[in-house]
Amino acid sequence: MAYKKKKYDRRPTFAVLGAGHGGLAMAGHLAIMGFRTRLWNRSSERIESVVDRGGIEVEGVVEGFGRIELATSHMGEAVEDADVVMVVVPATGHRYVAERCSDFLTRDQTVVLNPGRTFGALEFLQVLKEQGVRQTPTIAEAQTFLYVSRHTDFARSRIMQVKNSVPLAAIAAHKTPEVLKSVNHAFPEFVAATNVLETSLDNIG
Repeated sequence: MAYKKKKYDRRPTFAVLGAGHGGLAMAGHLAIMGFRTRLWNRSSERIESVVDRGGIEVEGVVEGFGRIELATSHMGEAVEDADVVMVVVPATGHRYVAERCSDFLTRDQTVVLNPGRTFGALEFLQVLKEQGVRQTPTIAEAQTFLYVSRHTDFARSRIMQVKNSVPLAAIAAHKTPEVLKSVNHAFPEFVAATNVLETSLDNIG
């Protein structure tokens, strides 16, 4: 019988939600590394340049052109069949994104808040439950954002720094190793935190 790889053993497909400074950097870097990458933004105007160019130009400590599989303002298109959903919006936008995701996420997916700020993962999970999601995905949060970056236009990002070590924790804490097995394919910089209390109360920024 052939061995079937588990989702965290194979290269994951990523959806990056948010096309601001951080989202462009992360999506561009993922695509340069060869990962299937989708990019979502609430307003279509902000991603028009990515659609026109077919991807994101990245410069700085990461150099290259990241070809984006899909750039869209339709949440369902972005998260469908994505293994890891990277939420890269300000903490004030977590509720909005959770509400828009609720009809499309599945229990087999992982959502990572970049970063969670103060109890962001708990809020995100609570919003999904308020929206009637019974079989919720695994929700995790990073303590701080992985990059120091700025976009120079809406399809070009300058990455000044990729941080060496960023703690990450899932709800519940015993799921953290599984999340890391998946995201470490792209980002070995993510390391295990004890739990979301640590990532929330020790956040930087």
